[in-house]
Amino acid sequence: MNSRPAMVAIDLGAESCRVSLLQWQGDAPAIRMVHRFANGPVPHGQSLHWDLDRICRELDPGLRQCAELAPEGIASIGVTGWAVDYVRLDPQGQPVASPYCYRDLRAARAMAEAHQRISPERLYAVTGVQIQSINTVYQLYADRLSGIPVGTPWVNLPEYILHWLGAPRVAEYTNASHTALLDTTTKGWSQEIFDALGLDAAAAPELVPPGSVLSPVRNPLRALPAFQHTRLVAPACHDTASAIAGIPAKDDSWAYISSGTWSLVGALLPAPHKTPQACRKGFTNLGAATGDILFHCGIPGMWLLRQCRNVWEETAPCSLEDLTDAAQKLPAPEYALDLDDPAFLSPGDMPARINDQLAARGIAPLSSGYEAAPVFARLIFHSLAHRYAALLRDLREMTGKPLDRICMVGGGSRNQLLNTITAQTSGLPVQRCSAESSTLGSFAIQWARIEHPNASLDAGCLGRYAGHLNQEAIGAHVD
Repeated sequence: MNSRPAMVAIDLGAESCRVSLLQWQGDAPAIRMVHRFANGPVPHGQSLHWDLDRICRELDPGLRQCAELAPEGIASIGVTGWAVDYVRLDPQGQPVASPYCYRDLRAARAMAEAHQRISPERLYAVTGVQIQSINTVYQLYADRLSGIPVGTPWVNLPEYILHWLGAPRVAEYTNASHTALLDTTTKGWSQEIFDALGLDAAAAPELVPPGSVLSPVRNPLRALPAFQHTRLVAPACHDTASAIAGIPAKDDSWAYISSGTWSLVGALLPAPHKTPQACRKGFTNLGAATGDILFHCGIPGMWLLRQCRNVWEETAPCSLEDLTDAAQKLPAPEYALDLDDPAFLSPGDMPARINDQLAARGIAPLSSGYEAAPVFARLIFHSLAHRYAALLRDLREMTGKPLDRICMVGGGSRNQLLNTITAQTSGLPVQRCSAESSTLGSFAIQWARIEHPNASLDAGCLGRYAGHLNQEAIGAHVD
């Protein structure tokens, strides 16, 4: 039996959640996905929520299976996930209600009123965060408008899972930077923003840096031998920050595209870039695991195709692989979608919404039946690639940063058609990195922190660890 303890990474996704296990074969790490389950927002009346109870129920057997597979013991558990959404807690630390989904329309309504109290320009000057209704700041303000007491404690979703496992209530820095409540100068909560919106800063969690070792496991899993000495780690809880930490690069001349439900197009910068032009163009400044800045713009990504497939699958099965193969054989469209269309943000009949946009632009709508699925897929891939190229041009124009390649992470890294079109439209080669880069980044941070508790998580350090955790280290799904 290997005497070197294993590690576990939980990655929460808006469409699927995963539990992965890293074990050692001699000095070589081997990663396998132990448990995966579908996820998605659940309608409650007119609102959208996350089924938090179900997420925890699904994580429990995945963690128990990790314990069975790792008799050598598990050194640590790290959690990553999407940002902005949070859980309100009662005095006993239990959820008050199911958390809202960022796609719920209440925050869009609250945003306009919030801007009467503090302008979007001032919010951007303080936080550097792209002005989007999904941001935590608008969701908290929507809570206030609906009568939820502002003093009710809250914690973002990845950190809630750590809390469920026994950790104190914290906000890991990279995830906190996405709330639009963090001051990029002080790297602390902005009292100015809390005061302007009548929110209670005391309800916010304690900020901790990436790689913080929080506590032992304290929930019932502690009874399992493998979890007797397990430590809970906040890696970079924002999944994008962990995904970028999982790129095995030691230079800084690359751009990244995190292509999943959302597409995030950007590059690492040494300091925030909070110019009026960056604000107008929708670029955000978020914390990186290394202490640098993730400077990128977020647009709807494979979400559009997923919503289209939901419609088509009412007629017949419609796999992403089959759609991509069929789309590959079609000519490039003569136009691209406006991916910033607010109509694309909410769940629903996406083929109809795409046709509505085309009709409004004087373009003949597409046939919306199942037989037209490859045409929609080709249009979506084409539109994504052209928007990627435009955003990369904006990035270079604003920052002057030289770029020699694109590192593609997330599910889009597997899509050869999308990668080919992206390379053609941007003029930059695409380096296909791991589809599970958030998991790799989480493991890289955990590994670095366990081996060198007091070391700085700089780019060189994480690049070395990520280099060992390459795509080939991830084995088969064993659930």
